[in-house]
Amino acid sequence: MASTVTELQHAKVVSHDEWLTARKQHLAKEKEFTRQRDELSRQRRALPWEKVEKQYEFEGPEGKLTFPDLFAKRGQLVIYHFMLGPGWKEGCPSCSYLADHFDGMTIHLAHRDVTFAVVSRAPCAEIEVFKKRMGWRFPWVSSFGSDFNYDSHASFTKEELAKREVRYNYELTRFPSEEAPGASVFARDRSGAIYHTYSSYARGLDILVGTYNFLDLVPKGRDEEGLAHSMAWVRHHDKYDDGYIVDPMQLYKQPEKK
Repeated sequence: MASTVTELQHAKVVSHDEWLTARKQHLAKEKEFTRQRDELSRQRRALPWEKVEKQYEFEGPEGKLTFPDLFAKRGQLVIYHFMLGPGWKEGCPSCSYLADHFDGMTIHLAHRDVTFAVVSRAPCAEIEVFKKRMGWRFPWVSSFGSDFNYDSHASFTKEELAKREVRYNYELTRFPSEEAPGASVFARDRSGAIYHTYSSYARGLDILVGTYNFLDLVPKGRDEEGLAHSMAWVRHHDKYDDGYIVDPMQLYKQPEKK
């Protein structure tokens, strides 16, 4: 095994005036991208909704919860599908990387009529052990015993896995785990009816990762070129140390079971 952190390569070095000219040219492209992103977000919000007819049940630290309970009296709900299956020793490192960004935003979302919650298929007691280890505070509930994760295409049955292709990210594909990451959005109207408005998976979750957005600003970028699995460098935040090394040939591996 060897470190995959690359040497910093100098770009062309120029005068301040030349730097400013190049920066302004790129700024024009950034502004156009921002306008395109705003328009894409507008179109996303205009997508049709589907009514949630099934009655799902969840379990939190204080007991059973219905789907309406997850809204916490607000009109909008964002759920992150966290890869922590029943009997796993720990959660997925990549999902944990995303989850390290969650706690700071929940109070802000709550004041825009949005409740944020994390859902996993692991039983609540197993979730609480891992949550305590990682020091997280965000709401995290179990869908164990319900179809919620399967219907959300964030968990796969043994029969699906046996076929070697599962329906993920809106297509049939190979997937290396019984659990998958994703984010789903729901809305509730005054009558109490719940609607599924949006779901995103795979690279669609990039925008949720604040660390990636900062890495995209620096000269080396994400520095993931040459890795067989782009997030192979990611560790649980309590596992980084001075001896940190990465195997560039490492593929994604589902966390072991107890």
